[in-house]
Amino acid sequence: MSKHRAEPHALSSLAARAQLGDRRALEELLRRLEQPLGEHVRGIVRDDDSAADVLQDTLIIISRRLGSVRDVAWVRAWAYRVATREAVRAARKAHRHAGDPLGDAEGVPAPGDEPPAVDEELLAALPDKLAGVPAGAQIVLRLHYLQSLSQQEVAEALEIPLGTVKSRLAYGLQCLRKTWVP
Repeated sequence: MSKHRAEPHALSSLAARAQLGDRRALEELLRRLEQPLGEHVRGIVRDDDSAADVLQDTLIIISRRLGSVRDVAWVRAWAYRVATREAVRAARKAHRHAGDPLGDAEGVPAPGDEPPAVDEELLAALPDKLAGVPAGAQIVLRLHYLQSLSQQEVAEALEIPLGTVKSRLAYGLQCLRKTWVP
């Protein structure tokens, strides 16, 4: 999991102050988001130079559009939405993903309300194993397990229903378990 998890409440507070014109709050918000968003973007575009460009674009968009965020409690999910869109756009442009990177994992039943149980060894190996998972499930796994977003935050970030998040988590874990050799 990310060692750089940004505290949602602190981010909300910084975002609220930044919306009121506090430049230092905006700089601190961007500083706290930079590392986790960078990890997320790098995992999607899989190229350090492209990831750096996408991250820079993402932080610029966040700083320019922060005023449009109505509920600062969702600023972290919104920041990941911006980062994901920019990363997917860059990946498509570089022909790294075929088809829709956020495509549905069809035919996978939605699991119950509890997140799928994950073996600790599998979780530790997750960053290296994600390349073999379909892109839509990969992004959900990355946001939930590596960036520590709640299922609801993932749904907000990707603008998809909560049930879709749950099914993509289950499908992604199923794909990982098929190839997992501890």
